[in-house]
Amino acid sequence: MKTIRELELKGKKVFIRVDYNVPLEKGKISDDTRIVESLPTVNYAIKSSGKVILCSHLGRPKGKRVPELSLRPVYEYLKKVLNTEVKFLEDITSPEVDKVLEELKEGEVLLLENVRFYPGETKNDEEFAKTLAKFADVFINDAFSVSHRAHASVVGIARFVKDKGIGFQMEKELKYLTRIVGKPERPFYALIGGSKVSTKIGVLKSLLNKIDKLIIGGAMANTFLAAKGYKVGASFIEEEYLETARQILKEAKEKEVKIYLPVDVVVEGIHGIRECELWEVEEEDKIFDIGSNTIRLFCEALEGASTVVWNGPLGLFEKKPFHKGTSILARKIASLGCTTIAGGGDTISAIKLAGVETAFSYISTAGGAFLEYLEGKELPGLAVLKG
Repeated sequence: MKTIRELELKGKKVFIRVDYNVPLEKGKISDDTRIVESLPTVNYAIKSSGKVILCSHLGRPKGKRVPELSLRPVYEYLKKVLNTEVKFLEDITSPEVDKVLEELKEGEVLLLENVRFYPGETKNDEEFAKTLAKFADVFINDAFSVSHRAHASVVGIARFVKDKGIGFQMEKELKYLTRIVGKPERPFYALIGGSKVSTKIGVLKSLLNKIDKLIIGGAMANTFLAAKGYKVGASFIEEEYLETARQILKEAKEKEVKIYLPVDVVVEGIHGIRECELWEVEEEDKIFDIGSNTIRLFCEALEGASTVVWNGPLGLFEKKPFHKGTSILARKIASLGCTTIAGGGDTISAIKLAGVETAFSYISTAGGAFLEYLEGKELPGLAVLKG
């Protein structure tokens, strides 16, 4: 794949697929991380005298125009942070498109309205892809987080644009993730949390071929504990994946991968919120965090790592006092002094809550794409750029 620095941009329409799927509160951006990460690529295209067209989705409008999911707040933001003229196109199928593009000057920016307002986007419709291609002499994918989606603005458009490549954010993302997928520096430990085993079976099995230790937390740990015969009360588990959990535990043992599961937990039940041993979990209790002994166990397990990858919180971190386990582990990983890579929206929120976002080697804003890449799958948004 070529990078943006290898392509001629001057005087050309430079279509950059960015990820501006940012959280909004009362019509205002509450976290600008994804926009900030795109700015090196956008500013490079501006300084290279390209006619910059930015394309993104926001939320899941399902092919309909949903005013609350308009990218207009992003447009207002970009006007403040970009040192150039920024324009906004509300309808990319408008008859005025040719006039808008003709009037767009070198070094100026045009932000397109939410591409998922159009049903052809998620269907990867060929005609819609051709519509998008009218905005592109050069196609740049700088949105790793959507590169696992075979959508028109990610895959379809690339088939109709000769000059294509990746942006700086994508380049940085691949640099770190390729290190993990290829030959990570060992000892290599993985910390996997979140709610469901079902969404992480592939990545768990793939990681077992690469890692030395696997630490499992979050609600998904409940399924593993139940698979080992522990009672988890009224906690969330995936009954249909108990056998899968047993298979993963068995495979880990065969491959000599040490697995760590919670040894005590924080629950909420008829006796209120309390910390207890696994055998003390009652029928009405719901497990919402790891306990103090587990925190010590997990922190000790991380010692001596050369590479650590983390995806998924270890408890209901958004609600005190269930934030403790996730926050302490975030600070522990940040202090290790080795290559530390984290990915996924909830994981980023947890890291920010712990105040250690600048201490990680790399934090990926991607969730699904992050997991699929770790699993070893070829992402369609990358495959179409090769050649």
